[in-house]
Amino acid sequence: MLKKQFGFEFQTLVDGEVILHLYSRGGIEETASMLDGVFAFILLDTGNRKVFLGRDTYGVRPLFKVLTEDGFLGVCSEAKGLMNLKHSMSSCPKVEPFLPGHYEVLDLKPSGKIASVEVVKFHSCKDEPLHAAYDTVENLPSGVELETVKSNIRILFENAVRKRLMSHRRIGSLLSGGLDSSLVAAMLLKLMKESNITYPLQTFAIGMEDSPDLLAARKVAAHIGSEHHEVIFNSEEGIQALEEVIFSLETYDITTVRASVGMYLVSKYIRKKTDSVVLFSGEGSDELAQGYIYFHKAPSPEESAEESERLLRELYLFDVLRADRTTAAHGLELRVPFLDHRFTSYYLSLPAELRIPKNGIEKYLLRESFQDSNLLPKEILWRPKEAFSDGLTSVKKSWFSILQDYIDQQVDDLLLEKAAEKFPFNPPKTKEGYYYRQIFEKHYPGQSDWLPHYWMPRWIKATDPSARTLKHYKSTAQE
Repeated sequence: MLKKQFGFEFQTLVDGEVILHLYSRGGIEETASMLDGVFAFILLDTGNRKVFLGRDTYGVRPLFKVLTEDGFLGVCSEAKGLMNLKHSMSSCPKVEPFLPGHYEVLDLKPSGKIASVEVVKFHSCKDEPLHAAYDTVENLPSGVELETVKSNIRILFENAVRKRLMSHRRIGSLLSGGLDSSLVAAMLLKLMKESNITYPLQTFAIGMEDSPDLLAARKVAAHIGSEHHEVIFNSEEGIQALEEVIFSLETYDITTVRASVGMYLVSKYIRKKTDSVVLFSGEGSDELAQGYIYFHKAPSPEESAEESERLLRELYLFDVLRADRTTAAHGLELRVPFLDHRFTSYYLSLPAELRIPKNGIEKYLLRESFQDSNLLPKEILWRPKEAFSDGLTSVKKSWFSILQDYIDQQVDDLLLEKAAEKFPFNPPKTKEGYYYRQIFEKHYPGQSDWLPHYWMPRWIKATDPSARTLKHYKSTAQE
């Protein structure tokens, strides 16, 4: 799009080349603001002796940095790549995640040393992005009349999926059978046909033998006509994967680890058994459209809206961290249309009362927008929220319960009692939390502040992030 718009002449087929052209045209601020997609970059301008770092709005692509007192800069897409730098310094360098939606300007001194000049926030999730002016979707009708809003949501979502179709490698889609991944897969297949992509869309679901996710995903795949793959795993395989998963994720957050096991195992299967490399997925919708069950307990629409924005700002610590690392660990590329800048800024611009759960159903506005589209069977479109880690397994014995039973044998009560002494920062309150923290500290000692706080539901007295512990979930699960 930018290449055509500004007449850039590319020397290569590498999509990252556009960064160089944008920078020479308008400087770093314009470069970061005009990139419509996910990115993490380091740009070296030797002529002006400057170094620039930048990361996309939601931090879908990871970026870590080390800057020592004596001017040594290290940058990597994984923190583990910076952990053992052999550089002459008195103390261990501080490895930090680079903040999403920011760029940093650094000076390159004649001595070769680096010094930070400024860190600038170039985009906030509520602001319409600068690149919207060059989008294929022209000005949408304004106003908050419901039919207009629903139509705009459909147009922008379709546009978000369409612009992510560019790929030299085969496209596939993760499909849990929940609303978000189902909408993505259905829209993707429709647009692939319209774009004359000749190979069939492969969709991928994972679960244990009688998991609700597998059954729902099967129904969606049959409705849209994808080439569907099911990956069955047992509790032993799930438990065995925990250490590899924590090593890949670089976090000890409970809900993130729990939900990552299924995604890690399905990605492993995709890499080994298929030729799909670019994977579409439904991340971002729960944060944007207020899909978590605890939103039913929000004191007001305004507080719901604030919470939605907080969740979006912190995605890089939780859900997109899970989705990027579990797929990238197997050489796969993640694409997340719900986090399209134009789509999210429009959705967040809508009145707060339009976006809250309605009639006991979360993400009501999103579901209602696709009610007449025939993209999905009605029972999938209106399927209640499942925690990803719980939908993998049967209602009788959830992944949550399997983990508790196993970890109960691994962590002594006495260890948990003394957890706050051993781990004063973010002390684990449960055996599961303790178990994950031990594995994390083994690989990344002293780096617990990569996670500022655990992911937890708001407005209720929760001690565990699992949706299964919430009253609303129990009542709907039993119906």
